[in-house]
Amino acid sequence: MFSPEGPTLRELAVQALSSVEHGYDLLAPKFDHTPFRTPAPVLDAVTSALRRTGPYGDGLDLCCGTGAGVDALAALCRDSVTGVDFSAGMLDVARGRARPPRPRVSWVRADARALPFTEAFDLVVSFGAFGHFLPAELPGLFAQVHGALRPGGRFAFPVLAPPRPSSPAFWTLLGFDAVMRVRNAVWRPPFVMYYRAFRLGEVRRELERAGFRVELRALPEFGTRGDGSPRARLVEACRTR
Repeated sequence: MFSPEGPTLRELAVQALSSVEHGYDLLAPKFDHTPFRTPAPVLDAVTSALRRTGPYGDGLDLCCGTGAGVDALAALCRDSVTGVDFSAGMLDVARGRARPPRPRVSWVRADARALPFTEAFDLVVSFGAFGHFLPAELPGLFAQVHGALRPGGRFAFPVLAPPRPSSPAFWTLLGFDAVMRVRNAVWRPPFVMYYRAFRLGEVRRELERAGFRVELRALPEFGTRGDGSPRARLVEACRTR
């Protein structure tokens, strides 16, 4: 599952017993050698889909980690790209990666639930971060993104079709979430990471309440399931007010 350059089981255990912020600080030097980094095919598919409505002026990668999404944004934005994350360790790794001189890239340490931006971006993307937010936090999170976007700006993120109960993946994710709930009930600080808490129907409702018009677009690169439904979609939420 992990490359030789990736974290050991002991390092992962220490991370899991830390807070989310400190855990990612510890993992940062080896994060790009884990399956947790957004795979290149996902970045490429999202970039391809967003070219339909681009190019954009200024872009933000929300919960940017080591900056993989920033590279995707750089292909879509003419003026600037910003990566925001609350892990100083992840941002240190991101700053050390080589990038072309344009567009301008900057890094900001901040919590996604308290973004220090007002109508500063035309496009906000996020990759794989939403498991770190409890359902009750989504209205506040989406309000922050809404405020960071200019009128008409877009908030986009990929979502995978949930595995069916007949698949091993369903039970693996269910088991992981159960272990994390027990861990957070008996250990402090909590480490919020739940794979099955981000439900598309609820997410769409909260985006619309926050002032977005929501569209779902299939990502054809990932094919379809047995019933013909897409394996992956891009959520595009446009700020309407």
